[in-house]
Amino acid sequence: MAKKIPMRQCVGCGEMKSKKELIRVLKTTEGDIVLDATGRQNGRGAYICNDKNCFLKARKSKGLERSLKQQIPEDVYERLQKEFD
Repeated sequence: MAKKIPMRQCVGCGEMKSKKELIRVLKTTEGDIVLDATGRQNGRGAYICNDKNCFLKARKSKGLERSLKQQIPEDVYERLQKEFD
């Protein structure tokens, strides 16, 4: 039997892609927002394509805020954007 590939939806463009292609943005149990490179940290995750345009779309549409169920401060967006550059 073929192994099932976990699919996730990008909060920017809304496309379904395999989990490995996407970057996970994580709200930790302390409420911090970080990029989760391993995809294994505990907390609530949202996924974005590894593409700056998708990140900007997610920021504009507040897709990340909806997924993580909290407001995201401007400085957090700027830090995430630097990691995309």
